[in-house]
Amino acid sequence: MRDGGRVSAAIEVLTEIEARHFPVKMALKRWGEAARYAGSKDRAFVSGLVLDALRRKRSLGWLMADPAARGVVLGVLAFVWKWPVERIAEAASEEHGFGALTETEQARLKDPVSLDGAPAPVAGDYPDWLEPHLARALGVDQVAEMAALSERAPVDLRVNTLKTDAERGAKALAPINAAPAGILPNAFRIPAPAAADRTPSVEAVPAFSKGWFEVQDLGSQIAAAVAGEVKGKQVLDFCAGGGGKTLALAAAMGNSGQIFAHDSDARRLADTIRRGQRAGVRNLQIRSPIEAQPLKGLEGKIDVVFVDAPCTGAGTWRRHPDAKWRLSPDQLAKRQIEQDSVMEDASTFVKAGGRMVYVTCSLLAEENEDRVAAFLERHPEFTVKPIALDGVPHVTSEGYLRLTPHRAGTDGFFAAVLVRSTYAP
Repeated sequence: MRDGGRVSAAIEVLTEIEARHFPVKMALKRWGEAARYAGSKDRAFVSGLVLDALRRKRSLGWLMADPAARGVVLGVLAFVWKWPVERIAEAASEEHGFGALTETEQARLKDPVSLDGAPAPVAGDYPDWLEPHLARALGVDQVAEMAALSERAPVDLRVNTLKTDAERGAKALAPINAAPAGILPNAFRIPAPAAADRTPSVEAVPAFSKGWFEVQDLGSQIAAAVAGEVKGKQVLDFCAGGGGKTLALAAAMGNSGQIFAHDSDARRLADTIRRGQRAGVRNLQIRSPIEAQPLKGLEGKIDVVFVDAPCTGAGTWRRHPDAKWRLSPDQLAKRQIEQDSVMEDASTFVKAGGRMVYVTCSLLAEENEDRVAAFLERHPEFTVKPIALDGVPHVTSEGYLRLTPHRAGTDGFFAAVLVRSTYAP
């Protein structure tokens, strides 16, 4: 495919997302199924262009004086991918191009306007209704944080110490240009790809199939590390999902003690079983909801209950930019109810002297500090244990972990550690 056809395809996909409210993965899949002629580079180009457009659709729409898919895509080409006007005009006029540039488009591309004076949600690329929530959570850094949340994300990896060590892992990862990510000794990073490119295939590295490393954002790795000393302990991952943090906890345990993985969706646990086997985890028990009372007998007996709570995912918008446009006030309210319920249920398994780790991949205080405060008000037998991790300065005055793309270079994460003083069945 030539440039014009690729750009036209991206406009088509974005238009379908807007009109039918499809998730971006579904829209790209539908286009790919219809465009059998498109090669892997074409698909990477179209996918990258669509995702970059979703990351910055309000600011680019403002700069181009056109909030529709065409205007936003032209804005990506000019202001993000840095194409000269001549290349854009040539692509537009190709046989399968997207039509000649209008006078307004040419003017905006040749003499760009400024975002000075644009409303904060426009400059920061998010829905209007989120303004007070983001202002509360991010404060004076709101503009810088939202700009960082609109960038492409790197690919982070965790070396699995059940199979190898950081030094050997680094050698295995060298061919895909992974370097130490910092903060944690076993974390490595592949930089975000350039425009129209894709990151190297992690699965193609022979050591991946051997279980030497896992794809996991640095923020997620740090959140798992917040659990503290877990060797020889009884650990319950209450919302295990696909098992990313389960495997990180298991590696920290060194196959000592016992880790239980539970999730309300049994289908997600199937991946945890497969990944655990590849990673060499031998102390894992899957407690599936298809069983009758899957956690019966664990009440009040667990040293560490890890709660990776369901949330809006507002900290992952670099990777899932369509999610911020689909989020609604009703969905945020629903997540808070779910979070309260999950914390309530999970707390019953924490033994006296044990701890519960509450984690979200959200930036919003309504899902983080507010939920912890509400739980503590209901449960005076729990108190906050201030987080202290070597090399991790991103701890709030209340003792909570708060990671953001701008400050920490990670996805957005929140974590709190709550210690139980007494247990009464």
